Amino acid sequence: MKHLDRAQMLEATRLTQAGRLTEATVLLQRALGGDTGAASPAPNTYSMRSVPLIAGAAIVSEPASALAPIPLARASVSTPLDWKANLPGRLGQRVQPSDIAPSAGRYLSGSYSNAAGSRSYKLYIPSRQDDLPRPLIVMLHGCTQSADDFAAGTRMNFAAEQFGCFVVYPEQPQAANASKCWNWFRAGDQTRDQGEPALIAGITQQITKDHNLDPSRVYVAGLSAGGAAAAIMGEAYPELYAAVGVHSGLACGSAQDLPSAFKAMRGPAMPQSVDGVRAMVPKPTIVFHGDQDSTVHPSNGSQVIMRANGDAKLRAATARKTAKSGHRYSHTVQHDAEGRSILELWELHGADHAWSGGSPAGSFTNPNGPDATQEMLRFFLKHQHK
Repeated sequence: MKHLDRAQMLEATRLTQAGRLTEATVLLQRALGGDTGAASPAPNTYSMRSVPLIAGAAIVSEPASALAPIPLARASVSTPLDWKANLPGRLGQRVQPSDIAPSAGRYLSGSYSNAAGSRSYKLYIPSRQDDLPRPLIVMLHGCTQSADDFAAGTRMNFAAEQFGCFVVYPEQPQAANASKCWNWFRAGDQTRDQGEPALIAGITQQITKDHNLDPSRVYVAGLSAGGAAAAIMGEAYPELYAAVGVHSGLACGSAQDLPSAFKAMRGPAMPQSVDGVRAMVPKPTIVFHGDQDSTVHPSNGSQVIMRANGDAKLRAATARKTAKSGHRYSHTVQHDAEGRSILELWELHGADHAWSGGSPAGSFTNPNGPDATQEMLRFFLKHQHK
């Protein structure tokens, strides 16, 4: 792989600071070796501009009506059916309220501010009333998405209603990132009590306090850039989140700037620790990643698991399974000495960059394959802080 020289780095930085993100992206792509790994447009396509399909460093600032087609990822030969990823053909379209949350609960808007800035969020309050404090799930959307889009695509509110869980969706504004990506690749947004981690943690703590939720059962999950941000939150605030879910994301510390973000998205990275300290105790983590992901290289899923393991000695077992839809996947579970599932890696054979088992009402979803929402919720509710 090629490396950026100093002049190229400076020019990419200048273009980014000037808001000329597409030009910066093209420069970096050429400098690092040419294309993004995607094939040329083919007849079987979905709508989205390939500059490139952001996972966090993704740059897509054009409105949906201006987006050009990119090829639909092909299934591997071991997969009996084609994966039909709902790549963002719905971007810019209004999501119907009935797709976002069940009518029995409440879906509210809110905002939070601290020294790091401010962020809006959406909150789902389930109809079920329990005497005991209830769990909270923090959901971090991917690039170009909104809270409503992410809620509709994952249907997490519908799953949470069954178990009486609150769900909060912090929103990244375009002012913070042209494509509304969480800035997982910036060193200043990977550190405890600074930048975006401080804002996401603040929202988490505010909701937990205001609604008397169970502080021992707070979880964080995300897709793509949001998945990378979720991994950061699990490491930066281990006492706050009892478990982490990462779908099509990257490990904490995989990049420190835009050029290293593109390198990490194209292949395996060697993550650096937050504040130079790596956790010795494994963080319960569940990961979903398509082995044909052309946006975030599939090796990043394994890196998230390795990072979450710390230095623990866990027993691993892998089972190859087939979903009801006929789509194949490998499910690796790592147990501790007490037999508890601590780490889970779901490798989705033939899948591209999309939420497995999601609803076509949202963007970046694949209605086929195992239901990532149900499986994450199952995994989360098995873990709590002691």
